[in-house]
Amino acid sequence: MVDGEIFQIVEYQHVKPGKGGAFVRTRMKNLRTKRMLDKTFRPEEKFEEAFIEEKKIQYLYNSKDTYHFMDQETYEEVFFDKERLGEEITSLLKENMEVSAIYCKNELLEINLPMFIELKIVQTEPGFKGDTAKSSFKPATLETGAKISVPLFVNENDVIKIDTRTNSYVERV
Repeated sequence: MVDGEIFQIVEYQHVKPGKGGAFVRTRMKNLRTKRMLDKTFRPEEKFEEAFIEEKKIQYLYNSKDTYHFMDQETYEEVFFDKERLGEEITSLLKENMEVSAIYCKNELLEINLPMFIELKIVQTEPGFKGDTAKSSFKPATLETGAKISVPLFVNENDVIKIDTRTNSYVERV
């Protein structure tokens, strides 16, 4: 907690200059607004540690710009705006997918996809015989509407594994 806001430290660097005291240079992400902030802390500065809770929730459906999830323990419905989720998450969400939710003081702050997900390809150009050895890629549209690059040997109706951190092809399932 810094100035009443909840931050996650993304990067940090401990700096010990020749003159003066050491300090820590950080790059932090505001969990409410998703904005990045660069801040320097001196050893004498203190701040409150936020209690973060992670829960498994299930994606149900979306209506316009609101995404509906269900808490797997209490069966309560949770809502999240498309703008706060971000395009990289909404483009990969599939009905009944289990995701993790980050809470602080019963406030839903962030939703994270599993590291790897499996999705079906609904549209791509056909591959040609002999393309398996090349490292060339072609565009493909997934069942969720997301577009990614896949190797030439992957065809329509194939199920592929995707790394959600980079939105990239991993392997054919």
